[in-house]
Amino acid sequence: MKTATTISSPDRAGLDSRRWLALAVLLVGTLLPPLDFFIVNVTLPIIQADLHATSSVAQLVISVYAAAYAVMLILGARLGDLYGRRRVFIAGMIGFGAASALCGFATSAGMLIAGRLLQGITAAIMAPQSLASIHAIFPAHEKTRALSMYGTTFGLASVAGQLLGGALVSSDLLGLGWRAVFLINLPIILFAVPAASAWVRESRSEQTARLDVVGTLLLAAGLLAVVVPLIEGRERHWPWWCVGVLALSAPLLVAFWKYEKRSEGQNRMPLVVPSLLAAPGLRRSLAATFFFYSIAPFFLVFAVYQQAGLGRDALAAGLAILPLGIGFLVGPMCSPGLARRLGSGTAAFGMALEVAGMAGAAALAWVDAPVWLPLPLFLIGLGQGIALPALVRLSVDQVNGRWAGLAAGLVNATLQISAAVSTAVIGGLFFSLASDGDGASDVKAAFSVATLAIGGGLALAAVLSRKRQNTS
Repeated sequence: MKTATTISSPDRAGLDSRRWLALAVLLVGTLLPPLDFFIVNVTLPIIQADLHATSSVAQLVISVYAAAYAVMLILGARLGDLYGRRRVFIAGMIGFGAASALCGFATSAGMLIAGRLLQGITAAIMAPQSLASIHAIFPAHEKTRALSMYGTTFGLASVAGQLLGGALVSSDLLGLGWRAVFLINLPIILFAVPAASAWVRESRSEQTARLDVVGTLLLAAGLLAVVVPLIEGRERHWPWWCVGVLALSAPLLVAFWKYEKRSEGQNRMPLVVPSLLAAPGLRRSLAATFFFYSIAPFFLVFAVYQQAGLGRDALAAGLAILPLGIGFLVGPMCSPGLARRLGSGTAAFGMALEVAGMAGAAALAWVDAPVWLPLPLFLIGLGQGIALPALVRLSVDQVNGRWAGLAAGLVNATLQISAAVSTAVIGGLFFSLASDGDGASDVKAAFSVATLAIGGGLALAAVLSRKRQNTS
């Protein structure tokens, strides 16, 4: 994610001799947040059994993390602008380590959810500093190489996350079981913090903006008021408090929007710039981005399907997702050539591949032919890798160049909000069709239905992205 401020590149005379060592540390901070989103999926059935938790906990473990990460991303970037990116990066990493320890030593479902909430907040403080620091310490002639390594890191996170989670659980590292997927962060952070202190040069933005704390709190409250009732309501048969909190989400989000408009009118920097969203093309591309990331719950329902539906262990479930990860790594390599041919239709083409892959996966699960699943999984990953960078470009192209960083930040935040909401909605659909204790056939049928629902979201995203092209 970029900030809305301008970051000047160093000239050749002022090059930092430690910049490539610094990049290695910064990429650790880039890797950990998405890795910890993916790594828990294959462990959730085991966590449920160990903590005697319901399926709603599995959804909250993902949704709470994604919601906190989404809301705090832009604020986290501005903290680095104000107080120094190295300082904030280190503080975020230490906080992420403490939150990971809280998750790893959790003795109850509530303690685990609290740890995941703190992980999301601290990840959002840590992650934006990586990209901003890369822009600050690398000269123009080296920036492309550094940024390509930054982009590749995200692909590695999706590939490695579930595979590493399965491997850690299956090996029962130090007898820790599922707790290892969180505690593995601690030795990494113990190395990265002193390395960041030694190698990463401090940098700040030349133009700083005040922190929009009120806007952040209103958005966080409104988003959680949507996500938590959608998850807990199904499990608890919709008690009055779930209905009340869900009803409260609308006035909270309206209050957030009015506060942001007032802040902009008073020449303060709001969390989200309302006038920026006045561009119809940007609104449509962000809507497409929201439905595009309805794929987020696929990793959860696929892991449950593999274990409860097919009887595989955590390692086998992690290995099963590998074709999707390979496709995701290959997709960006195809994207430039497709962009030259298809232009702004590249995103829609990538999502069409994903829809075809989802339909194929649903059909194979329905007829109980999992041996062929690698083919649609690769197609899903390929489409994801093609569509994601194209969607970012669609959004950034809608705004003036000086707002490009903020537009990219809005795309990133929209992806995380979608992850939280879609996990609540589609995850809820899956678990309502395959309740705890249901047989393998019910789980397979629920996976088929949930996968088709995800395909529907991707199809809508493709239509929205094409509409932008045809009307702009």
